[in-house]
Amino acid sequence: MNQGHFVELVKFLCESNEEVNNVYLNNASDNLKMITPSIQKDITSVAASLVTRAIISDIGDNFFSILVDEARDVSIKEHMAIVLRYVNCNSDIIERFLGLVHVSDTTASSLKETIEIIFVKNGLSLTKIRGQGYDGASNMSGQFSGLKSLILVENNSAYYVHCFAHQLQLALVACAKKVYALTDFFNFISLLCNAVGASCKRADILREKQFDELVKSIASDYVQSGRGLNREMSLSRPGDTRWSSHYRSLLILPRGWLKRKNILCILWFIYL
Repeated sequence: MNQGHFVELVKFLCESNEEVNNVYLNNASDNLKMITPSIQKDITSVAASLVTRAIISDIGDNFFSILVDEARDVSIKEHMAIVLRYVNCNSDIIERFLGLVHVSDTTASSLKETIEIIFVKNGLSLTKIRGQGYDGASNMSGQFSGLKSLILVENNSAYYVHCFAHQLQLALVACAKKVYALTDFFNFISLLCNAVGASCKRADILREKQFDELVKSIASDYVQSGRGLNREMSLSRPGDTRWSSHYRSLLILPRGWLKRKNILCILWFIYL
C-alpha cells in the first residue's frame, strides 16, 4: 500500500492543496506526473543545495571547526562525513552536517584533497579553521603524516582535539575489560561468530535449530509474528571502537543460543 515516502508526500500535498492536485498524479497529462526517480533525485539535490547554502550563509566570515570521520557503507564503499562546528550571531554553538563524500582512498593526503574540493565548492577556506576533531586513527591524528598535521602545515591555528565520543568509547571498553566475566562473555560471542561464520555447515545447523525454536516460540505466543519480524540476519562481531556493536551482536543472536547445551554444541563445532 505504501508507494514510498516521496509519492506518499505528493499524495498528501495533493489532498491538502487544490492547485497542486489539478496538475499532479491522476490529473497530470500522460507521463508528466513528476514522480520518477530522476525527478526525486533532482528535488533532493536542490534541497541539499539550499540547505548547504543556508549553512554557509550562517557561518559568514567567522571561524569554524571541522569534524571528520570515514566509514564504509553496506555497498562496501568508503565515505567521508564532514561536520562544521561554529558560533552563530546569537552566540550559540552550532553543529551542521555539510556532506557525505565517497573517497576511493583513505590516506591523509587524499582526505585533505577531498576536503579542499568541498571547501572551494562552498566558498570556504582552510585558513578559517580553528579546530579539528577526529578519532585516534593514524591517518587522521598522526603526528607527522596525519590529516591534522597536513592541515596544521597550512594553518597553525587549526588546533586538534581528539573526539570526545571516541575517547569515551575507548574509556568504556577499557573499564569493561576490567570485569573479567564480561570480558570472557564477549570473547565467547566473538568466538561464536568466528566459528559459525567460517563454516556453511555450522551456520545451516544452527539455522535449523533456530527455526525449530522459533516455531515453538510462536506457537506458545512467546514471540510475535508478522511482516518484517523474525528476519534472518548475519552475525556481527562486537568491536572496541563501536560500543553499540556489542548490543547489536546480542540482538542478532537467536534466543536460546546461549543456553548451556548450545554452548557445549558450539564448543564442539569449534573443536572440529
